[in-house]
Amino acid sequence: MRRIHHFRNFAIGAAALALFWSAQVGPTDAQSSAQQSFVTTKGGGFLLDGKPFRVAGVNNHYLTFGSPGEVTRVLDDATAMGANVVRTFLQPVIGSLDGRVPTIWNSKSTADSSNLGTKGIYMMSWDPITNKMVPNDGPDGLQKVDYLIAEAAKRKLKLILAFVDFWAYTGGAQQMNAWYGSSDKYTFFAADPRTRRDYKAWVRHVLSRVNTITGVRYSDDPTIFAWDLANEPDIHPKPLLHDWVSEMSAYVKSLAPKQLVTTGHGNMDQKLADMNIPSVDFGTWHGYPSYVKMSHSDFDARIREYCAIGRDIGKPVILEEFGIPRSDADQANAYRTWLNTIATSDCGGWVVWRLTSTQDSGLYPEDDYDKFDIHNDGSPAWQALREAALKLQ
Repeated sequence: MRRIHHFRNFAIGAAALALFWSAQVGPTDAQSSAQQSFVTTKGGGFLLDGKPFRVAGVNNHYLTFGSPGEVTRVLDDATAMGANVVRTFLQPVIGSLDGRVPTIWNSKSTADSSNLGTKGIYMMSWDPITNKMVPNDGPDGLQKVDYLIAEAAKRKLKLILAFVDFWAYTGGAQQMNAWYGSSDKYTFFAADPRTRRDYKAWVRHVLSRVNTITGVRYSDDPTIFAWDLANEPDIHPKPLLHDWVSEMSAYVKSLAPKQLVTTGHGNMDQKLADMNIPSVDFGTWHGYPSYVKMSHSDFDARIREYCAIGRDIGKPVILEEFGIPRSDADQANAYRTWLNTIATSDCGGWVVWRLTSTQDSGLYPEDDYDKFDIHNDGSPAWQALREAALKLQ
């Protein structure tokens, strides 16, 4: 349900990044991931170290390609808000490095990081010689995720990581379709055996990766609270979605049994049906009332309805994305009402869309389209979210 406009591109040298990271993380910091505990589920709730764990979280979309300073500013602001979970996606995805298989999105943009200037960073590409997906393990690839995990662990923040974005803003599943010449947005990715193979190969590669900073295998890292199969896998028809989620969630659980798995689905029209799949540990849904012409009170009723579904199934539910434009004069009050409903309805928690921090320019990013951005600026919306986060914990 996200709309992201504007783009930007900067060049960052691999050697400079490596030097920065090594200077920032010392031996004690490198152990912080291993010293944490895994979040688990029990009935309709989460547990951490045997105590209830309620999610008060933030989304940010550029943590895997922002500069080190941009990444740490987001994590510091999340901590200042009282958040305990940060959610992001493993992105970008491109065509082939030689251009023979085109990149379908504007990877050359010179926008700031928040507006999808990705600075040449990518997580996976296509090799036209071997006709295979190729993960990028370098400093302009998965080492960016290494840094994010290490920095989150230092702040005792948990991460929800989506293996891929379903949408094409920075390639995502739509770029993986394009490797095979498909522009079918909703069916090809889950239906074609080649994209299913590529997705599983990517999952296997990510979960078996050993963090170059902490030395901890991703599948063994308790900093990672949960894996989204994808961000908003809007797969059609519904039986295909159910089949894909069943297979892929079971596959992730087989490789990462200590971590939680969920779908990352928006679920506004599916009533959390994917929660009945045994290998899905908790439910997710995404809600933007302004997109669907829903009143604040109707959305509050939807929150209660989805919390009740979770209680009936016996699994936690998280409102994993939600936002009100700052142009809405009642923004702060609506946040306060909705998050109080979650706090008093035994729901698993919430993850607001989206926290952005100052870019390397020293300025907050432009957000003139959706107007959902939250800043550590003392605004009424910030105060409402901070109060709700502290109350939930």
